[in-house]
Amino acid sequence: MRTTIQEKDFSLEQEIRLLRSDRVDIGAITSFVGLVRDLNEGDKVNLISLEHYPGMTENQLQEIAQKAKSRWLLQGITIIHRIGTLAPGDQIVLVITASPHRVASYESNQFIMDYLKTRVTFWKKETLENRSRWVESRHSDNDAIDRWKNPA
Repeated sequence: MRTTIQEKDFSLEQEIRLLRSDRVDIGAITSFVGLVRDLNEGDKVNLISLEHYPGMTENQLQEIAQKAKSRWLLQGITIIHRIGTLAPGDQIVLVITASPHRVASYESNQFIMDYLKTRVTFWKKETLENRSRWVESRHSDNDAIDRWKNPA
């Protein structure tokens, strides 16, 4: 189980290779790569700036990974979230889950992303054409958590 917050970009291929290294017990790997969008709420986004609360944010990522591991049979979890200034098209987040079977891999990956979007302390500021704004959480992100309230 690996969780990282970093400024530098990541390589999906390298991270999957690292997770798989010499493992033959993994039957399924699911990956999610989130990218910076060029439009948000109808406005053109030039840059985003991501900040976090050092120590607390890392602990929150670890707790989410641990919750996923206690809910599904998982052989590996990788969560990487970038901070700093990013441009549209840049990779911002990576979640990889590995399990013996596909359902656990798919579901746990979605679970981690849903919780990451709503329960981890990141501050995102968008730089638009003539102004900037802080991004607030979406109701749809909070609604996504509801499907995970009952144990699998």
